[in-house]
Amino acid sequence: MSCYAPFMESPDARHVYSVSALNETVRGVLDQALPLVWVEGEISNLARPRSGHLYFTLKDANAQVRCALFRNRALRLRTSLANGDQVRLRARIGLYAPRGEYQLIAEHLEPAGDGALQRAFAELRARLEHEGLFDPAHKRALPTPARRIGVITSPTGAAIRDIVSVLRRRFPGLPILIYPVAVQGVQAAPAIVEAIRTADQRHEVDALIVGRGGGSLEDLQAFNDETVARAIHDCRLPVVSAVGHEVDFTIADLVADERAATPSAAAERLSPDGEALARRLQQAQTRLGKGTARRLAERRERVERLSRRLEAQHPGRRLRDRSQRLDELDQRLGRAMTRRMAERSRQVARARQRLHAQDPAPRIQRLRAITEQYQRSLERGVRAHVARERTRVEAQARTLESLSPLGTLARGYAIVQPGTGDAVIHRAAEVAVGDPIRARLGEGTLIARVEEHDNGG
Repeated sequence: MSCYAPFMESPDARHVYSVSALNETVRGVLDQALPLVWVEGEISNLARPRSGHLYFTLKDANAQVRCALFRNRALRLRTSLANGDQVRLRARIGLYAPRGEYQLIAEHLEPAGDGALQRAFAELRARLEHEGLFDPAHKRALPTPARRIGVITSPTGAAIRDIVSVLRRRFPGLPILIYPVAVQGVQAAPAIVEAIRTADQRHEVDALIVGRGGGSLEDLQAFNDETVARAIHDCRLPVVSAVGHEVDFTIADLVADERAATPSAAAERLSPDGEALARRLQQAQTRLGKGTARRLAERRERVERLSRRLEAQHPGRRLRDRSQRLDELDQRLGRAMTRRMAERSRQVARARQRLHAQDPAPRIQRLRAITEQYQRSLERGVRAHVARERTRVEAQARTLESLSPLGTLARGYAIVQPGTGDAVIHRAAEVAVGDPIRARLGEGTLIARVEEHDNGG
């Protein structure tokens, strides 16, 4: 019997339906007449009652049909629905008897247009690659590590929570600056472009993370936008793309300076390992302490060795030796003068004895006069000789004093030596600009550095 039999009675046979019975009959006819169908259109009038069922209108440019997606099917959706979404659904055709409206009972729903989006993705990728936007030569090196990180993402999404969690674990003191944007929908791409340009102009971070959590190709469409790709390419800051999960791949990943599989991986890439850094600092501190102690010991030993050499060669010691020698010469001169005076006195005594022996008065007087003359001459000679010797000794003392380095230093001169070593610098050409030098003065030493040459030309 045909399913259309209730509507094929003769005109004379009158069978009156109630409205409810008619709608139930029509619903049965529709359930049996049409199998599952695939329908594509745009969602509007989306309703989400507390029952968990979803009700919406599916429309195109010329018509619309009501649809229902019951809770057990709605729980299987991989993406959330929103008004304006283009979807493709597999459904049964039924009738909602209370209103006498036919509707689609959806069994399966998926975003529509993935094929078109995939083709657009491939075409844009090929064109940008031809222009050189993916060329590794344009990739900027990432700071290792960054001192401040900028993140362009949704301020309420899972991506920012993952990034903050990683940074708190690895390096809590690393500053992070969030540039909040929408990451899905019509306004997402312009917002991301504006955030990239703002961060580039302000230059208040060392590197940027641009990303979001995973999703369908349609969800990630903002990161496959040409304007976003060019903004990343033109940005002077290093950019890390962290879009979705490891399996997700976008145009932003290709043009960015580096791709991270996830937002968490991007945070790990730009942040230092705090524990490892603390260990390296401790090791460096230990090495520095040992090296400093060793250098101090070496310097102390060198200073002691130089002090002993200085003490052995000190000009004061030589001056004391010369002064002692001068005293010895003065004593020898005194003794020589005494012996000579004694000798002359003995000569006078012998002459006087011979005079007395001969005892002629005139001769005595003459000899006395001669003797007195000799005696005066002797005294003058002795005094002159003593004066000459004293003058010679004083001249030697003055010569010795003038040759003493301490005297030279006391008159304002200095002994200039290299920063290390004991050599004495005689010409300006012996040192270079920037070399350290030591200038020893009459009192103290100056440590200086050569700023300019003047070779005396």
